Amino acid sequence: MSRISQPDPELALRLTRRGMLGVAAGATAAALLGAAATPATAATETADKTSGRGRPVLPPGRLGIQLYSLRDKVSTLGFAPVFAELEKYGYDEVEFAGYTQGSAGPITLAQLKRLARDHGLNPIGSHVGYYSDDPNAYTFAQNLTKVLDDAQALGLKHIGTASGPFRYGSTVDAWKRAAEEFNTYGAAAKARGMKFYQHNHSEEFSFATDNPKVRLYDVLLKETDPDLVYLEMDIYWAYSGQFRFSKRPDGTPAPFEPLNYVLRQPHRYPLFHVKDGVSDPANTYGYRMTDVGDGDIDYQKFISAVTRLRGERLAHHWQAEHDQPTESFTFARRSSAYLHSLREKC
Repeated sequence: MSRISQPDPELALRLTRRGMLGVAAGATAAALLGAAATPATAATETADKTSGRGRPVLPPGRLGIQLYSLRDKVSTLGFAPVFAELEKYGYDEVEFAGYTQGSAGPITLAQLKRLARDHGLNPIGSHVGYYSDDPNAYTFAQNLTKVLDDAQALGLKHIGTASGPFRYGSTVDAWKRAAEEFNTYGAAAKARGMKFYQHNHSEEFSFATDNPKVRLYDVLLKETDPDLVYLEMDIYWAYSGQFRFSKRPDGTPAPFEPLNYVLRQPHRYPLFHVKDGVSDPANTYGYRMTDVGDGDIDYQKFISAVTRLRGERLAHHWQAEHDQPTESFTFARRSSAYLHSLREKC
């Protein structure tokens, strides 16, 4: 169960902004902030009025964080203080980006697993490189057995890569070849009771260089076995891909909606990265990354649409992330408070 006990006092102002933008449910500014309300009460009332009065949008026990967002704290403080903070903020799960991250002091996988569990955190997945020119590299291509051994030692149910399938280029056949390798990794992971997954950035939604009518992400979905290869949609980067690649190279329209990929095949998306951005058409990627709840991505709509599907409420894991947070503990705290505040619309 999610363990957050009270809303963040900053939520009133943050949710007011989103309400005014129409990103969350529309409620009047006068209703959002009562002059006599205490900060905690105002935040609670704001969450209710901005996001509806129904059940929490976020399923119980399914909020995680990608530890890459906290790499500065892990490297200076070690995992124990970081996990203690995450427990206080109401997180249920952690996703690794390496098992040391420059941690202050040595730590074994057994110690890391126990430490996470001691703080009520379930190690849910990890990012590992896809391939390298170094034959001894810690990647799926070079050291598959070791990668899976370590994941199994940590008790992970998911093991994946944030590397794009560009190993052989950006043609259709190049991605078919990469998909074959992903199927191999997926079969090996499945044999150990785990799911292999790939995490997208925006470039996966670009078009094949030899056939500009074909979106590369569609090749990946088609050519990988749905029982062996899963996807972790980074929602921020998917919407960045929508901004960048809604037209083919010749300028003809090719619109797509990231959420629709999930709704068509929800079983393929066990994991998500919940990352926010302020819309900025002048930016190459269409957004400027920010803390979850401070941007323009409609997470009430997105998470609700997935969790309302029959049998899907507890089938997915939602990992907060920020690539370059201004202050990483502040990001973690505020993102958790915001996501816990969301309510289904009546």
